[in-house]
Amino acid sequence: MKKDFLLLTVALPSLLIAFPSYAAESEIEQRNNHKSTEVISDIPSLSEIELPATNAELLSQQSIPIQVNPEETQPETEQTPSDDADISIEAIAEPDNLPQSTPTYVIDREEIKKQGAASLADILKRMPGFAINDVGHGADIHTGTYYRGASINQSVFLINGRPINNNVNTYHGGTDLNSIPVEAIERVELYSGTASALYGSSAFGGVVNIITKEGYGKPKLSGSAEFGSLSLNNQQVTYGGSSDKVKYNFSFERFFTDNRYRVPVGAANRDSQGFLSNADTATSTYFGSIGLDLDQKNSLNLDVTKLSSRRGLIYFGFPLQTDRLDHDGLNVGLSWKTRLGNGESSNLTTSIGYNQDYFSTYGPTGAFYRTGALDTQQLTARVDHEWKITANNKLRWGLDLKNTDLIGDVLSTNPSSIAKNETEDRSLFNTALFAVNTWNISDNFLIDLGLRQSFDSQFGNYLNPSVGLRYAVTPIVAVRGSWAGGQRNPGLDQLYVYDTVHGWEPNPDLRPETGSTWTAGVDVNFAQNLIGQFTYFGSSIGDRLGVIAGKWANIGLVDTNGLEAALQLKIANSWSTFLNYTYTDAQIKTGTEAGLQLGLIPYSVLQTGVGYQNSGWQANLYVTYNSGARRSIFANPSDKPTDFAPSFVNLDLSGRIPLTSNLGLTVYLENLLGEQYERVNRIYSPGFTFRVGLSANF
Repeated sequence: MKKDFLLLTVALPSLLIAFPSYAAESEIEQRNNHKSTEVISDIPSLSEIELPATNAELLSQQSIPIQVNPEETQPETEQTPSDDADISIEAIAEPDNLPQSTPTYVIDREEIKKQGAASLADILKRMPGFAINDVGHGADIHTGTYYRGASINQSVFLINGRPINNNVNTYHGGTDLNSIPVEAIERVELYSGTASALYGSSAFGGVVNIITKEGYGKPKLSGSAEFGSLSLNNQQVTYGGSSDKVKYNFSFERFFTDNRYRVPVGAANRDSQGFLSNADTATSTYFGSIGLDLDQKNSLNLDVTKLSSRRGLIYFGFPLQTDRLDHDGLNVGLSWKTRLGNGESSNLTTSIGYNQDYFSTYGPTGAFYRTGALDTQQLTARVDHEWKITANNKLRWGLDLKNTDLIGDVLSTNPSSIAKNETEDRSLFNTALFAVNTWNISDNFLIDLGLRQSFDSQFGNYLNPSVGLRYAVTPIVAVRGSWAGGQRNPGLDQLYVYDTVHGWEPNPDLRPETGSTWTAGVDVNFAQNLIGQFTYFGSSIGDRLGVIAGKWANIGLVDTNGLEAALQLKIANSWSTFLNYTYTDAQIKTGTEAGLQLGLIPYSVLQTGVGYQNSGWQANLYVTYNSGARRSIFANPSDKPTDFAPSFVNLDLSGRIPLTSNLGLTVYLENLLGEQYERVNRIYSPGFTFRVGLSANF
C-alpha cells in the first residue's frame, strides 16, 4: 500500500502546479452566478429548478429562486420553528457543476425533518427509483437496497464528494445506510447518466452524494429525543456556527431499538415464542466539520464521521439466525478549494480522504462456532478542475486515486471448515482520469460528453465513455437523454476470502461486471405550481456476480428497463403534494433463472403524499404502494423460484406541534393500517408503530 500510494504524493503537487497555467487565460465571471446556466431557456436545468423533482420536496414548502449566499440559505426556521417562511434551496453544487442531461434529485434537511427520517435509508426510500427492503427502524443492512434495479454495491455513495463505499461486496459489506447522523445531513443528491464519469465506472445504478451541514452565523445548539414502539429511543444533538473565517458543525446521534415483535408462522427468524428474533440494533454516530476561509480565493475544510454499531442479522433466517454483526467505521476528509486565475471561470478542488470499515460477523452453528472479520482501509485523493473555457463550453476534468487494503480473518471450529481457516491480506490500487465537457450548441440545446479512463492493479486498464443531451423544445417542455458505459470489479473478499458464515468459497478467476446504462426523459412545466418529470431508464449488465453451488461466480446477463414519473403540485398556500412512481423490469437473461425478475426488486413502487405547514404546525401524510418482490431464499418445501411476496399499501403520518418558539412536539405514526405485510423474503413488518419526541433549537 505504501509503495503504491507514493504516486499520490507525486501526482497531486504536479497537478496543482499545472492547472493555474490553463486557468489564467479563462474569462472573468461573477462567482456562483446561477443565471449563467448553459441552456438559456424558460425550462430550468434540474440542478437549479425552482421545484426540484425530489420525492417530497414540495411538502409544506413553497419554492423561491435559488440563493447563493450561504448565510442566506440557512432558513430562520432553525431558530424559530414557528416561522413558515419560504425555504431557500441552495444551489446543488458549489463548486460542483453537474451534467444537466439527466435528472438530479435533491432532498433537503427540512424535508428530512418532516419525514422523520431516522437513517439515510429512510431518506432514500421516498426518492424516485429506489426500492429499500428495510425491516423496522435501523434494521440490519442485508435486506437489500436497489436503485433502478441495481444493487447498493452497483451504485456509488459519497460524503461531500468523497467515496464511502469500500471494496467489500458480500452481504455484510454493503454500504451501511445508518452510518451518518441524520442531524448532520444538509441534503442528499442523486445523480445518474453522464455524472457517473465523474465519480466511478461502477455507478450502474447512480451516485448518491450526502452533503453535510456547515456552521453559519451565531453558534446554535439543537437537539431532539424520541421514544416509541419496539423499545426505540433516539437522541440527536448538533452544535454549529461561525467565527470570523472559521465555520464549524458537530453532531452526535445515539439510536437503539430491539425490533422484537410477533410475526406469522413461516416468517424468517421466528423464535419459539413467535417473535422476530435477533433483530436489535444499537448505533452511535459522530460527525464534525471545520471550515477555514484562508482568503477570498482559498478555503480548507476538514470533516470526520465515526460509526459504532452492534446488531443482529436476520436476512438469512432459516433456520433461526443468531449471528451478530459489529460494524465500526471512520471517514476523514480534507479538501482545499481555490479559484484560479483572475476571475471566477476556473475552480480547483483537491481532496484527500481516509475510509475504514471493520465488519465482524460471529455466531454459533450448533455445537461449533464461526467468525469472519473484514477490515478495509482506503486512502483516496482527488483533483477536480472546473474550467469555463468559453461562454458556451465548460470542461470538468481531474484525477482520482484510491488505494485499498483488505485484511480478512475467518475461523470456524467446525471440522469440515477448519482447513479453510485463514488470514488474507490483499491490496488494490486504482487510478482514474475523468473528463466531462458540456457544449451549448445553441441557447436551448446542450451536449455532455464524458470519459473515464481507469488503471487498476487487479483488472488492468479500461475506458468508460458517456454522452448526454438536453433540448428545450418549447418554454414549457424539455427533452433529455443519456448513455454511459460502466465496469464494476469484484471485491477483494469475493476474490480471496472464504465466507465462513455462509460457506461461500471465493473465486480468484471472477470477471468484472460490464455493461451500459441509458435514460430518456421529458420535463414539463404544466403550470406555475405543477411540474412533472418522466424518465425511461435501462441497463444491460453482463457477467453478473452471484453464488453457484456455494462459490462466487459470474452467472449471466441482466437487462433492466423501467420508468420513473415524478409530479409536484403546490395546491394552495400552506398545502402541497407530490407523486412518484417507478416501474422496474430487471430480467435475468441467462442461466437457470432466465426470464425471471431479479430477486428482491419489486416491479412497481408508488409514493405519494400531501403536506400542510402553517405557523410552525406541520402535518404530512405519506402513502406507499409496493407490488411485492420475488423471493430469493426458498427454504420451505412449497416454495417455488417464481414466488413473489404479496403487494402492500402503507400509510405514514408525521406532524409537529409548536410548544414555544424554540420547542416542538414531533409525532410519527407509521403503518396506520396496521397490516403486518411481508416486506421481503418472509420478513414481515411490525404492523402499527409510533414515535414521539421533542425537538429544540437554541
